[in-house]
Order: sequence, then C-alpha cells, then structure tokens
Amino acid sequence: YQEDLKEFFTFLNQSLNKRITSADLKELKITDFRSFLAWRHQLHIQASSMARGVSSLKNFFKYLMRQDVVKNTAIMSVRSARPKRLLPHPLSEDQARLFLKVAGQINKKHWAGERDKALFTLLYGCGLRISEALALNVADVEPIPDVLCIRGKGNKERLIPLLPSVQNTLQKYLTCHPALRPSMPLFIGAHGDRINPGVVQRTVRQIRAKMGLPETVTPHALRHSFATHLLEGGGDLRSVQELLGHSSLSATQRYTEITIQNLERVYKKSHPRSH
Repeated sequence: YQEDLKEFFTFLNQSLNKRITSADLKELKITDFRSFLAWRHQLHIQASSMARGVSSLKNFFKYLMRQDVVKNTAIMSVRSARPKRLLPHPLSEDQARLFLKVAGQINKKHWAGERDKALFTLLYGCGLRISEALALNVADVEPIPDVLCIRGKGNKERLIPLLPSVQNTLQKYLTCHPALRPSMPLFIGAHGDRINPGVVQRTVRQIRAKMGLPETVTPHALRHSFATHLLEGGGDLRSVQELLGHSSLSATQRYTEITIQNLERVYKKSHPRSH
C-alpha cells in the first residue's frame, strides 16, 4: 500500500510540478485519479495491482477524512478494472499418483524419502496448504488419527478425514522418523529442525525435472489437484469448501471452471459430431 501511495505522489509531482500539499489533495477531481490509473496502465501494471492501487487510495483518503486533514470523496467514484481470475493448474490423476511415487525416490536417505512422500501425500490427499502441513507436530498424527485437525488461515480449525492410503504413508514415515517425540516437528530437515519450505520447493523442482512437468507444478498444485479431482468425482462444492478451509464459496468456485473445461475437452475429443 505504501508503494502504491508513493507512486501516486510521484505522479502528482510530475503532473503539478510542485510539492504536494493537503490543499492540492482537497482539489483533486475524479479525472485526476483516472489520469493516474491511465498512467499506471501505460507502465503495463497488472490488473490485480491496478485494483489494489485504487483500494490503497480509497483507504488513504478515508483515513485523511477521519483525521480531519482532507475531505475529498472523488476517489470513491472510481472503479478499477476487475482483475482476471487465474485458474489453478492441477495435475491429472495419473500425474498425481506418479508424483507421489517419484517423491519417495528423490532423496537417497530412506527416512527422507518417506518424509517427502508423506508430506506430498498430505498435500494431495487432504488438500493442505504447505504451511499447514509443515506446522504439524508428531503429536498431531501419533497415533494415526481417522480425522486430522488442521489450524489454517485466520487461526480457524477444520477437520479432514484421512484416507487409508494417507494413513499408511504417514505410518511408514513415523516408523523411520529420526526423532519420534510428541513435541517434535512432524517434518524435519537434515539437522532435526522443522523443514524449510525452500527445501520442499527444491524437491518439487527435482520431481518436475524427472517427470517433465511445467513450472506451474508447485506444492500448492497438489492442493488444487485435491479440489479438482474431488469435484470431478462428484463432490459437492460446500463440502470441498469446508475441506479446503475457504471462508468464501467464491474461492472454491474457480475449481468448477476447471472441471467444466475438462468436460468440454473430453466432449470435443470423443463425440463423433464434434468435428
């Protein structure tokens, strides 16, 4: 937000060719704000950043009004372009299965291979965020539960059923965990500390290279795959929302767009009249 405001004042300095005062801010019209957005557009600023810039200015002028410094509501009439919603890039079911298999083969140390496989199995089998998985301690999964309690964004808790295949993978890792104590992190690095997300990212890059996958395949792509495959298998949107821990249904709805795209692709490829 601070960078957005710095850009705004840079624009005003160039436009008015003077040091900006509160009196200048009071006189700004809607055309001045639109000129600022046009200037940013010429700099090829992305739509999402443009929208954030408008939000920054609106909050800034609200603050000035609350502090009785400047009263100017012109910015409130400015509407920014709606950012293009980026669709997730899930793996196919076959790719996801192979990804988990390869994950167990990347690291030469047996326990580390089991760790990687267990970690990525949690991301795909439970739809966890990488931060949620790495925050787990041994006590959270020992003994192996039927339902995993996850504390996600906003410190909100959600319950996720553990499939037998996920339970088995976790159990195999626990049997070779180098420091199996309840207070220990579940996923540890070479020195016994909680594993760094950068190490996980590096492992994903190695798996990508071995499987010939694009750069869109990240740890978060396994979470996307979890949601997409559930919906393709007949899961209802509300249930998937609960499993992902989304506060808004609109965040979950983007996965339905992927499944519709998949249906169209299969239809065009398979239907005899599609050509």
